[in-house]
Amino acid sequence: MSTEIIRVPDIGGATDVDVIEISVQVGDIIEVDQSIIVLETDKASMDVPSPLAGKVTAISVKEGDTVSEGSDILTLEVEGAAAAEEPAKEEPKAEAAPAPAPAAEKPAAPAASAEQTVSVPDIGGATGVDVIEVCVAEGDEVSEGDSIIVLETDKASMDIPSPVTGKVSKLLIKEGDTVSEGDDILVILAEGAAPAEPAAPVAEAQEAAPAQEAAPAPAAAPVAGGVEAVNVPDIGGATDVDVIEVSVAVGDKVEEGDSIIVLETDKASMDIPAPKSGTVKSLAIKEGDKVSEGTLILELEVEGSAPTAAPAPAKQEAPKEAAPAKQEAPKAAVPAVDSGAVLSAPNKKVHAGPAVRLLARELGVDLALVRATGPRGRITKEDLHAYVKAAVQKAASAPAASSAVVEGAGIPRVPEIDFSQFGEVEVVKMSKIQKITSFNMTRSWLNVPHVTQFDKADITDLEEFRKSLKPEMEKQGVKLTPLPFMIKAVAQALVKNPAFNVSLHADGESVVQKKYVHIGIAVDSPVGLVVPVLRDVDQKSVVQIATEAGELIKKALAKQLKPADMQGGCFTISSLGAMGGTGFTPIVNTPEVGILGVSKADIEPRWNGKEFEPRTMLPLCLSYDHRAVNGADAGRFMTYLNALLSDVRRLTL
Repeated sequence: MSTEIIRVPDIGGATDVDVIEISVQVGDIIEVDQSIIVLETDKASMDVPSPLAGKVTAISVKEGDTVSEGSDILTLEVEGAAAAEEPAKEEPKAEAAPAPAPAAEKPAAPAASAEQTVSVPDIGGATGVDVIEVCVAEGDEVSEGDSIIVLETDKASMDIPSPVTGKVSKLLIKEGDTVSEGDDILVILAEGAAPAEPAAPVAEAQEAAPAQEAAPAPAAAPVAGGVEAVNVPDIGGATDVDVIEVSVAVGDKVEEGDSIIVLETDKASMDIPAPKSGTVKSLAIKEGDKVSEGTLILELEVEGSAPTAAPAPAKQEAPKEAAPAKQEAPKAAVPAVDSGAVLSAPNKKVHAGPAVRLLARELGVDLALVRATGPRGRITKEDLHAYVKAAVQKAASAPAASSAVVEGAGIPRVPEIDFSQFGEVEVVKMSKIQKITSFNMTRSWLNVPHVTQFDKADITDLEEFRKSLKPEMEKQGVKLTPLPFMIKAVAQALVKNPAFNVSLHADGESVVQKKYVHIGIAVDSPVGLVVPVLRDVDQKSVVQIATEAGELIKKALAKQLKPADMQGGCFTISSLGAMGGTGFTPIVNTPEVGILGVSKADIEPRWNGKEFEPRTMLPLCLSYDHRAVNGADAGRFMTYLNALLSDVRRLTL
């Protein structure tokens, strides 16, 4: 028997995906392709099958965890020759013996100093970032972690810290330059780690009492690193991100890399790891809070034989931060506010540090309207406080517009009702996909000016042609329903009427004209409404479309869709089919600008010029975004679509 570790396979590039179900237990005998866990993104759920058959000996994840491609799932005992691991394990032990020797050589290194070029670290893929401040000059002494430059993108400002302690020997950039990841910032004469003073007590302790090596441990405790603030790191520019889990409590000991909180955006969940090992002294956030990059998470008492110089700045910084807080309290008690805190016209140039910009984002303040009183025309936190107090006073002096409770867009809030007073009820929590669908539909309905146009297409000839091909297609394993014909017809209509194959640009002043035709198909899956996307439909035959659409629908029903399967759509088709109904008003699936609703076909009498004859009529409902599509465009689109569906020969043109 041999042991194999089963890992998460390719899941379309998604990261931090929620584990919503563990389908096996330790001791279970499983077969190849048997589902072992179920993952859920914000768009779909998917079963992860086992690539091997065998016995489950250990499970590495639990329900509620988040995983990415390559994460360990479980350990499986499979048939095969066992590998002799003992010799492999003994070799590291043999190499571990001489480890103390290099450690003993460390005292010889302190005297070394070397020039080191400091470059721009990973800044989230941003390029051409502005240098808004250079915090050091040639000849300055800097410590590890000290800010050396401040960068500003269109979304945030960030301090770049020094990776080492030393003396700045040469500056390679200046204020106003633009840099990218890897660009050189400065040359620093790095000082070697010189723990000469800690080394002496250790040597004395070893000479005085070789048998009591534990004695230096208590002495190291006072020298341990001080209390450090742990903030939210770079999270890709996302703001007001939900804290869905706090993984530690005050007093807990954490190791570097341990998860301390879990954040969730509308696209993914992410664990925030501890940057260092230590003990949690205080927590600044709780579950349900919203955070952004730079928000304080907790204070950590850092462990380790840290240099004695490290705790001193931390202890000195605390009073400096506390002092302004004490000074602000009296200011808040003063009712008078400097009317000059608010500029009458926006300032074209804004100079402010990252902390001030972060505070401004949290308060929703436009820095261009804040009067700067800091050195070199920089905006300080006190300037922000003065601006906010002026705005609050102005709002307080204005008469209340209405006593009604309203939402952000002025929409009255639905009152909360205790339904249990009318009878027995059960509160069922919505799945993640249901919640995301609810949010997206509400956003689309509130932001898109919908217009819905109704018509009926005569598909009598199409149905006769389809039914004549049905036996032949079934032999090829193809299920030929009316849907592939509709998808093909919509693709040709998008090519003919490109006004429907656009999306509104984020700047609100442009549209993005798409040169590809990808069609989304709304599917009622076990986990909720999902829309897999069929790509390059205009370049495929009806049979190809039927085959690929059938595969996508099967994946949706089996909860095996990946995020990539549901992205890039140009237009959506929502078919109620045999479920009935003569019409409905589908909601546009933004950022698309059109959606076609298809209801149940029925036989109706139609006048052919001489008499009424029975014809199969298909109700169509075309909803569109009136910001991008005009009524005339919609009329032409529907007329052309009807012509294609009424005469199947046109689909070959």
